[in-house]
Amino acid sequence: MTPQPSTPGRQHFVQVAYHVADIDEAMPRFAQLMGIGPFLLRRHIGLDPVSYRGKPSALDISAAHAQAGPVQIELVMQHCGNPSAFRDMFGPDEEGVHHVALFPENYDAMLAHYLALGHEVSTELVTPEKRGAAYVDTVAALGHMVEVYRVNQSLHDFYRAVADAAREWDGNTIAIEV
Repeated sequence: MTPQPSTPGRQHFVQVAYHVADIDEAMPRFAQLMGIGPFLLRRHIGLDPVSYRGKPSALDISAAHAQAGPVQIELVMQHCGNPSAFRDMFGPDEEGVHHVALFPENYDAMLAHYLALGHEVSTELVTPEKRGAAYVDTVAALGHMVEVYRVNQSLHDFYRAVADAAREWDGNTIAIEV
């Protein structure tokens, strides 16, 4: 599955993400409620660099990803108490829709679009695989954030792995640690 690229004038959301209080409890709950799985689970993802509202920061999260038709579902749990896009919306024990994500055709142009409309970047980060993203604070306008990816081959490969796992899912395996 190749996510469709977005432009400021035509956006295609490829993911809906939920902040969860306990990722191990949430995966079977979401699998049962939504009929999705398996979740590809990454624990304590090392993120470097991270900035929060323009200042250096650190973030410790775990994330689980499953495919629901053409849209990926992400469950995110923040382990640390540092300020972040996640803590902007939810306390450690709170849950809910946190963001939708998109693959921009041009990362800088997409961020410029949101900034021109008065929305700030809450958190910007890079993963060990050099996948990066900015969480744009659109909460006042949409009720959630928008994640703008820095797209690379590793990100495409990860999205393909999640979609492939879903196609082969036997309905029993809830999580696969990757």
